[in-house]
Order: sequence, then C-alpha cells, then structure tokens
Amino acid sequence: MDIVSLFEAALLGVVEGLTEFLPVSSTGHLLLLGHFLGFESTGKTFEVLIQLGAILAIVAVYAARLTSVAVRLPSDPAARRFVAGVLVAFLPAAVIGAALHGFIKQVLFETPLVVCVALILGGLVLLWVDERHRPAADGGPQCDIRHDDAMRFPLGMCLAIGFCQCLALIPGVSRSGSTIVGALLMGASKRAAAEFSFFLAMPTMAGAFAYDLYKNRSILSLDDAALVAVGFACAFVTALIVVRFVLDFISRHGFAPFAWWRIVVGAAGLAGVLVYG
Repeated sequence: MDIVSLFEAALLGVVEGLTEFLPVSSTGHLLLLGHFLGFESTGKTFEVLIQLGAILAIVAVYAARLTSVAVRLPSDPAARRFVAGVLVAFLPAAVIGAALHGFIKQVLFETPLVVCVALILGGLVLLWVDERHRPAADGGPQCDIRHDDAMRFPLGMCLAIGFCQCLALIPGVSRSGSTIVGALLMGASKRAAAEFSFFLAMPTMAGAFAYDLYKNRSILSLDDAALVAVGFACAFVTALIVVRFVLDFISRHGFAPFAWWRIVVGAAGLAGVLVYG
C-alpha cells in the first residue's frame, strides 16, 4: 500500500458519501472511477464496505427520530407499522441479492459498459418521473399525491418499493433512484419518497456490508483494512453534509439536476470505455 492508493481510497470515499443518498448510483460512480484510476480492491469489497460510513452518517442525522421510534415501539402501533414497513421493503433485495451475489460481483461489477448504460437509462426515467411531479399551470400537482409522510407508507406500498430496490442490484441503476422512482409512481411526494429511501438505506446497506464482509473474510488483508478505513472516514463526513441538505434541495429543485448528471457521467464513461477499454 502506498500514498497513491490511500489518496485514491480517500477520493472514492468522498464520491461514495456525495452520491450514496442521491439518485445517481454511488456504486456506478465508484466502479467507473475505480476503473479509470486503475484502483483494484480485493473481491470488489472496498466499494461495499465503505458504505458503512454513509450508513452511520444517516443514523447520526436521524438519531432523534430513530430513538423516538425505538422508545415508542412497544406501545405505539404507528411506530411498529413504520418499522414493519422498512423491514418489508428490505426483504426482496436481501433475498435476491444473496442469491445472485456471485453473479453481481463477478460479472456486473466487472462490466463498466453495464454501469454506463444503466446511468443513462436511469437518468431518462428520472427526467420523466420528475416532469410528472412538476406543478401544473394552476399551481397544483400534475399527478395525484397521496402519501406525504415517509413514516406512514402502507405495507403494500413498502413491499412494492422493496421490489423496485432490487433493480439497483444492477450497478449504475441506483438504490436511492429506484426506490424514489417507485415511491413517486405510487403517489408519494418528492420529499417523502427521498426520506423513505433514506430509512430503507439503513438495513439494506448494513445487510450488504455484513454479507460482503462475511463472504470475503478469508481474502481480506491488513492493507485492505487501511484503505477501507480511509474510505469509510471520507464517506462518513461527506454523507453527513449531503443528508443534512439534500431534502431541501429536492423540495426546491426536484430530481432533474440528478437526472442530467447521470446522463452526462454515463455518456462520458461510455465514451471512455469505447475509446480506452
């Protein structure tokens, strides 16, 4: 391990923190950046393990609300329904992700072309959905918004969002993007859709972290631990900043800026892959 590797790990950690909770695909960004930097992690575990920094960032931001839910859990049906909704939404990706883990890591994670195409297609979908949720000429919404509280989504809706999240097993699709789009199409407001995606990220990313660590426990080295620690710290700090401001940004500007960013990055990555391999 050298200074260059540590710098690359720090840069990738910053990118992870900046993109994890935005609908732009943090994994896609990490894989493309790592590909062009020539950064290689053992078993492609670095990209998954540094997500723990982003998980802890969102736990820190929502600590008061999460503590309130935990305290009310034994006596409050609304708190129990919220926790059940998040767990129900988590299950599809947990089951399918575990079943396809080898294919995802050994094939999809090793194919930058898949990432680029997914980024571009996901950007186009996000533009379409964002346009549906723009205010109409009379100032009202163009589509029916039935759910404005992320902590009160019906269980059936949570399960449907969970299946939408399974699309993000393809790198470049975006976990937050797929869950946000799913929630929007089922009548959630932009802010509620993004916030539910935040809550769902906690068990999903924690599960991916634990499973990947377990699967690759025999091939990780001390050098890997140092790189992961640097990436983790950078991801935590940057994710902490992003989570504090992104909901207000989405409420004001919608998802179009992220859609265009996806398209630009995907197109640039596609050009780079075709030219340089």
